[in-house]
Amino acid sequence: MKQASRRNTAFDIVTIGAATRDVFVKSSHFEKMRSSSAPDGWEACLPLGAKIPVDELAFETGGGATNAAATFGRFGFRTACVARVGRDAGGEAVRLALNDNDVSSHFLQFDPKERTAYSFILVAGSGSRAILVARGASKHIDAKAIPWTKLSSDWMYLTSLGGDEKLLRAILAEAKKSQRHLAWNPGNAEIELGIRKLTPFLMQTDILIMNREEAACLADVSPKHLDAIIAKLGSLPRMALVITDGKDGAYATSRGITWFAAAIKGKAVNTTGAGDAFGSAFTASMMRDSDIVHALKAGSANAFGVISQMGAKVGILKHFPTPSELSKARVKELT
Repeated sequence: MKQASRRNTAFDIVTIGAATRDVFVKSSHFEKMRSSSAPDGWEACLPLGAKIPVDELAFETGGGATNAAATFGRFGFRTACVARVGRDAGGEAVRLALNDNDVSSHFLQFDPKERTAYSFILVAGSGSRAILVARGASKHIDAKAIPWTKLSSDWMYLTSLGGDEKLLRAILAEAKKSQRHLAWNPGNAEIELGIRKLTPFLMQTDILIMNREEAACLADVSPKHLDAIIAKLGSLPRMALVITDGKDGAYATSRGITWFAAAIKGKAVNTTGAGDAFGSAFTASMMRDSDIVHALKAGSANAFGVISQMGAKVGILKHFPTPSELSKARVKELT
């Protein structure tokens, strides 16, 4: 596949959103109970007063903006990341991780008061997880401190902003002004603003990426009714609506046609970061050749790499997926 032609920009893509220090705690001793209200269908019970053996402990960096940036950097795109961290060891870990993945860390904002966001990821033996989040500095990105003239790019990849509507408006105004393509993976706090308020932003978005539960919430439709979700949201983004569905695969809708990509089979060690891996690889592929089928395969391959390893970045593919890696993903047209 051929790389898309580049404008005379400093970067191919800029990612914006959360940056965290991640602590993964994996234990096969978490007690599981079925729950219809849990996203994965299970709840984990931690008996208070007990000591629970830990099978594996890992310290990594995460957050949607840095996870996506790692994909773009490894795939050979000129990439910068805008996020806010504390002046602490966690912030330094985020900076080093970006550099290690060929991503410019020059545009990180360092908060003088707040600590770097922390995520404590409790991973069960099945790879399913629950996340405890202390958002810290990540929820205080300063729009006025973003040096847009130094961050010229063809694309922008926007992740969770903690529901900061003012910041969201400023970022999308810049994207419109500079005629950048926009891929958007909104967080729960943005989705809670509601479809009525978000519709003007969604119509400015080229690629809209959400998981099934998030898409259902935005559309105000039961997650069971995928057709209704797609009917309500599918025509809003300019290029594609992408809905990930965990172990049940992913969907992409464009120009009234929907495709389904089955999840690549294999043992799940950890599901954290799979959505970021899918969305960023899908976008990277669309940047190359605008082919939905190729993009679904690239997203599937990258997500499979992530769930096969502990940590949100460890399993990200080290290069754009090879034909052999892409061939493992099966895509079919539904409508």
